Amino acid sequence: MSTLQIVDLHASVGDKQILHGVNLTISSGEVHAVMGPNGAGKSTLSAVVMGKPGYTVTAGSILLDGREMLGVPTWQRAAAGLHLVMQYPTEVPGVLLNDVLSEALKGRGRDGDVGRLDTLLRTEAARIHFEEKFLDRPLNVDLSGGEKKRNETLQMSVLKPAIAILDELDSGLDVDALRDCARRVMDATREDGLGALVITHYSRLLEELKPSRVHILVKGRIVETGGPELADVLERDGYEAFKNT
Repeated sequence: MSTLQIVDLHASVGDKQILHGVNLTISSGEVHAVMGPNGAGKSTLSAVVMGKPGYTVTAGSILLDGREMLGVPTWQRAAAGLHLVMQYPTEVPGVLLNDVLSEALKGRGRDGDVGRLDTLLRTEAARIHFEEKFLDRPLNVDLSGGEKKRNETLQMSVLKPAIAILDELDSGLDVDALRDCARRVMDATREDGLGALVITHYSRLLEELKPSRVHILVKGRIVETGGPELADVLERDGYEAFKNT
């Protein structure tokens, strides 16, 4: 069992305060959705948890299984069990997917899986209908937006993190790709005990990716928390009802 605790998290970019005391706890097997309008701080939250440069934490803690992640380099956070499925996956010319995952597995002490990585990749690619021809390309090069998201999902599945942050997984996905990626994440919560923090604007993702809890983030604060039905309220009433909460 793993647990990510975000405690009274305040963060800024330059002189602008973005997060104003965020509290969240996500455990193995749980799916938590964070929803909010543009500019609410959703992507800032994912960046701060992963230790992306350019953000300053002014208060609070990020604890993974009781270990403080603040001040820990991003690669060590990943090795400890945190993983980010990016909103805008980066193209890395000259670096093969196989090489990236080989090094990542070694960094997690899973040297035994390196020898069977080709089999793992092809098995996971089949599960999400990711064409095998893309497995031999440099990372994300010449892939469509949807193919990049499938590739991100594939990497998550191979690495088996304790907690995954999905930053707008649904961005740029058609209906089929959305279903494939969301269902693979749900399978990981059951098969591997994955805990998922899902950042999204829209409830359509949550039709496939069933959340345990839904949190509404507005102006850097969580203003409402509830069950999956809260996403239905948003679909009906929009964010306006929460902006003055």
